[in-house]
Amino acid sequence: MAVRREASARRPIVSSSQIIILVVVGVVGALLLFVLSGAAASANQASNNRSVVIESDQQATRPSAAPVGVPPSAPAMLPTIEEVITTPTPRPTNARPAGPYVGIVAGHWGNDSGAVCPDGTTEQQTNLEIAKRVAERLRARGVWVDLLQEFDSRLTGFQGDVLVSIHADSCDPIDADPPATGFKVARSQASAIPTVTDKLVDCLRGEYEKSTGMRFHENSITRDMTSYHSFREIDPNTPAAIIETGFLHLDYDMIVKQPERPAEGIANGILCFLKTQL
Repeated sequence: MAVRREASARRPIVSSSQIIILVVVGVVGALLLFVLSGAAASANQASNNRSVVIESDQQATRPSAAPVGVPPSAPAMLPTIEEVITTPTPRPTNARPAGPYVGIVAGHWGNDSGAVCPDGTTEQQTNLEIAKRVAERLRARGVWVDLLQEFDSRLTGFQGDVLVSIHADSCDPIDADPPATGFKVARSQASAIPTVTDKLVDCLRGEYEKSTGMRFHENSITRDMTSYHSFREIDPNTPAAIIETGFLHLDYDMIVKQPERPAEGIANGILCFLKTQL
């Protein structure tokens, strides 16, 4: 027992103040570790955010790559109205459209110049400008139109509701009585349907006079008109006519400078005839 007391007497004594100091140091150390850990986490998050922003900016400015093997597409080129009108409409051989079908021949087109005026204006140019406008007007009314050249292969055996060939007369001064001014319309003398074709001629004559104010120059209708080569090439049961829109010498202002008026007369004449066939 005495020995135990002596050992107890020698044990060091820890004061309460020392305990308090140790507790405070521990708490401060824990707080310091917590603060340092939070700062490090914030720094890492900020770094990650900067990386994301940079990557996003790079993606926004980086041009998108086209799929491998696929060339960049070029903008579609739409045909002009000139191309649409003057390009023959492809159609299976011997096929007929459901609605009215009209052939318009632009005289001398694809073959020769026809008459040539002192200023260089040609009959072919004059005929084609009028013919294109006729085609435009008829198509706007739902008529299927083929614009044909002078010796177009499609004229062989042509079967349609109407065929009209557009021409113009000479640029040279002509000593004639009545004066060489005005228009002419004629059909084939060998037509298999003369009564029907006469209706086409009458409609063309009446509507052309109305649109242009020009008079009918019947005295100058020639055999070249009534025996026009296309009349022998087409199906004889197709109503067909040839029109000389005017004399390039005295009717120049009308048929060259105002082609929409002759075109209106021809288109209206064709529509007038089609109505008689309903």
